[in-house]
Amino acid sequence: MSSLTQRASATAAAAGQAGRRPASRTVVTRAMAQQQQQQEQPLTELKGPKPQPFTVARGQLTNIASAAFPALMRLGSGVFASGYKVSLVPDDGQYAVATILGRKLRETSVVSAFKRPEQPIVLYEFEGCPFCRKVREAVCILDIDVLFYPCPKDGPTWRPEAIAKGGKRQFPYMIDPNTGTAMYESDAIISYLFNTYGDGKVPLGLRLGPLTAISCGLAQLPRMAKGSAYKPSKLPKQPLVYWGYEPSPFCKVVREKLNELELPHVQRTCARGSPKRQELYAARGHFQVPFLEDPNTGVAMFESSAIMEYLQQTYGA
Repeated sequence: MSSLTQRASATAAAAGQAGRRPASRTVVTRAMAQQQQQQEQPLTELKGPKPQPFTVARGQLTNIASAAFPALMRLGSGVFASGYKVSLVPDDGQYAVATILGRKLRETSVVSAFKRPEQPIVLYEFEGCPFCRKVREAVCILDIDVLFYPCPKDGPTWRPEAIAKGGKRQFPYMIDPNTGTAMYESDAIISYLFNTYGDGKVPLGLRLGPLTAISCGLAQLPRMAKGSAYKPSKLPKQPLVYWGYEPSPFCKVVREKLNELELPHVQRTCARGSPKRQELYAARGHFQVPFLEDPNTGVAMFESSAIMEYLQQTYGA
């Protein structure tokens, strides 16, 4: 075990003794250790149903259909990583979105050429906030991993902590542990992320000011603020690891559950063209999102309906 992992294990134990609210710095350290261990070998055992690409679970059609509306309203903002392109390549056994006449349809992007944060960006936010959605779309375009502290209405843990740290009842609130930067205001956060971890060019769909915020707000209407109000829960000692990206309706319903249960989670962002798609494919022999890894129980699973059921049974109070 690496020294980083040993330190993370020690702080995790201390946090467990401290009660329901572990310190943010401690959780960031644990998230770093988890990512390092996952690169060496999976921490969790695959459970649940076999992944079924583009298949809606029985009874979930209306739910998934309404969850798809925000991405349509936002014209797919956040679907593609920066510099996305697609090409036909020989079959080399690597991840590809499809096979055509014996050749692989390979999606790539330019994000690997950008500066990558060594530690996950920290975001205090909540699902139904249009300003928060703007930032989540930017995160997907830049392919940045984020440690989310969900702050649903009446949430007893992360919302009060965000207010105590930043001094305002305002979301989203971002902390970048790599630079020591902390800020409010979605437009300022987006500009900072693109200047620090991108090419400095904010896409048009994210720089239309009030029009962007209005379209993000209208996009949320079919979901009736799902995921924005707190439901009693038990916090995990370590943050969960969630693979996904903002526009996917299957990912959205899982994010809503993570938010309403106030469960901290590291998002391994993997929009179309993300190199992390190959990372998950290599680790699990399959790529599909959402994918959840829970280091607290040793469980990992595909399939949004199974993940939501697991989260409620394991962490719902």
